[in-house]
Order: sequence, then structure tokens, then C-alpha cells
Amino acid sequence: MKYIERPGYMQRLTDLRDTPDIKVITGVRKSGKSELVKAFIRRITETEPEANIIFVDFCAPKHEKLKEYHALYEHIESNYVSGRKNYVFIDEAQLCKNFEVAINSLHTSRKYDLYITGSNAFLLSSDLATLFTGRYIKIHVFPFSFAEFCRYYADEKDTAKLFDDYIIKGGLAGSYEYRTERDRTDYIRDVLGTIIKRDLATQHRLPDTAALERLTEFMTDNVSRLTSPNNISDMLSAGGVPANHKTVGSYIKYLCDAYVFYSVRRYDIRGKKYLKTSVKYYLSDAGIRFAGLGRRNLDYGRMCENIVAIELMRRGYDVCVGKLYQKEVDFVATRGDEKIYIQVSDDISLKETYAREYEPLLKIKDAYPKLILANTRHPTYDYEGIEIHNLADWLLGKS
Repeated sequence: MKYIERPGYMQRLTDLRDTPDIKVITGVRKSGKSELVKAFIRRITETEPEANIIFVDFCAPKHEKLKEYHALYEHIESNYVSGRKNYVFIDEAQLCKNFEVAINSLHTSRKYDLYITGSNAFLLSSDLATLFTGRYIKIHVFPFSFAEFCRYYADEKDTAKLFDDYIIKGGLAGSYEYRTERDRTDYIRDVLGTIIKRDLATQHRLPDTAALERLTEFMTDNVSRLTSPNNISDMLSAGGVPANHKTVGSYIKYLCDAYVFYSVRRYDIRGKKYLKTSVKYYLSDAGIRFAGLGRRNLDYGRMCENIVAIELMRRGYDVCVGKLYQKEVDFVATRGDEKIYIQVSDDISLKETYAREYEPLLKIKDAYPKLILANTRHPTYDYEGIEIHNLADWLLGKS
């Protein structure tokens, strides 16, 4: 498989190198965590050849005997080299029962620079505080961005075609190895099936996964729409899948904890407060939508919105959905003192569509930047102080 450099993540790991924290590399399955770790190890060996690197890959048969925390601890301690910098990398750490006991003991010794990866429900951000007694830092890895997708398919020069392909193929790069659409979508469905039927079913002791699978399908078909556990449970029940709102709420949390979906709250722009009613859910990767549902009810506008939501998170923004009177602003994105208001549309060539996008932005009276992202195929231009960007160029950082 072709390797694509991911400089943002590499820089983040480099910045955290040699700090005393436990570095936890998380993200949805097959988002590239293991390849990132291997690339970082290569970087260390190039820049610090005297370093001692202890790498445990629990997906490798040779490390099968280490899937017990005493054995894991003893293996690492026996490979410690005094007088050198000792780096410890543990890939898919959750496959070792009670791995956190070994990690905490190693961290307490202050002899190691510790890095662990995990993608399933045993290594969730909500659980890390109870797993680790020492301080940890989470490095969250997303599937390939559109910019990374373009670097992978560098032979194709038509950016518009690449963007259309990205909506369908998504960013789970393991699927790119397959030549046919059927094989590629089977790969993505298998990844999602593993999360639901193995990770979540095991962690939460689910007797069956039928309701969770149906919920996943429903949420996939309704990305970027305001919703709540109550109305989801009503719709599922109407479709013959008994589900109360408490169960639906728990299942949604499981899916978000496993990074299949991300929840985005609503924010009252005028009142400057978060709203408790309804949220939007976005898929971690656009390719999951096509793999699961094909072109059925495929709404390119909502998928564009999904891609922008994930890209904003990838760039380090806190994201919420804006409400201004009875109008909606797709995103209010904040990062430190920075704030951006964003509307997303597939096509604004029709006058009424264009007006629908810019009217809410014109009602916002502060001086923060206001953007419309759409497939204009034109250079960036201005309308009444609103920047109109070609979506693909904005995703590539060209505008």
C-alpha cells in the first residue's frame, strides 16, 4: 500500500516527544494509527539512533504471549536499556487484559516515553481518566482528509473529479487497495461490522446487535440533520425495531465513543449559549455512508456538510451548529480567540439557494469571518463581506 506522509500528526507526536505524559493515539478503526506510529518510530531511529525502542504489536502472533499484563510488564522491563532513552510503543493495547495496570506501573517508574494506540471501546476518551493514574494526552487520528486523498491519487489532476470521488470513497485508506467498488465497499462494511459486532457488543455485553445496526443505518442516512433520541426511537419503532429513547441514547453514545459518529451541539448565536434540544451527528468518514447505503437518498449537500464538519475538527476547531432567530448557520467554529461562521452547500448557482445561504450570515453583526463553502469551481470572491470559497480549494488549504 502506498504510504502518505501525515505531517500534522507527525508534528504533534514530535512536539510531545520526551514529555512525561502517556501519549494515547486514538481514532476510528483503520484510520491509520498503526502506520503513523511506525512512521514515528522511523523518525526516532533516524534522528536518535542510540534510542532504545520497545514495540509491542498485539496484532502480531509473536506477541500473543504478552496479552496478560504481568507478561507485558516483564517483557518491557527486560528490554529496558540503562543510559539510553527508552521509548515504548504498544499497538492495540486493549487486547492485553488489564493493560492499564502495566502502563501505570511503567509510567510511575519514569523510565519510559510511553505511546499506546487503541481504536475500540476499551480506549475511549471518556474512560481514560479511570484507566490511567498518571497524566495522559490524547492524539486523535481521523481518516484521510481530502488533501491526503489527493496526494494518494496524485496522478489525477482534476480537483473536481477527485472531490466527487472522495465523497464516495472516503478516507479509510485501506479500501483504496481494492480495484472494484464492490470490494472497496465490502472492506468498509467489514470495518464497521467489526466495531459494532465485536468492539461494542463485547464491551457493553449486548445480547444482539440488531437494534444497534438499525440505529447505525438510520443515523448514517440522516447525517447533518437535527435529531434526538426521542424522535429516533419513534422512527425506529415505526419501522418495526422496538427501541426506547434511553436505549437509543446509550447506543448513540457507544457509536460516538467508538468514533463512528461525532455529535455537534446547537449554539444560540444571539443569546451566546448552548441549547439543550437536538444535536447533529456526523460520520467520521464519508465513505461509510456510501458503503452502507449506496446512492439511496444520497444528498450531496449534506455529505459536503459532513466533510466540512470533520475537517474543522481535524484542524482543531470546536464545532457547533449556530441558531439565529429561526435561521440556522451550519457551523460556528472556534479555536482559541478565533471564530468563523460557515455555511456549506453543494450548489449555489440558483439565486434562491444562494440567498438562503448568505441571509443568516448577514444577520450576524459581529466582525468575525463569515464563509460560504460550495462547489463553485471559481476562485474565492466576496459578497457583502462574506467570503465565497470553492469547497475543494478550501479543503486543500488553497483559499
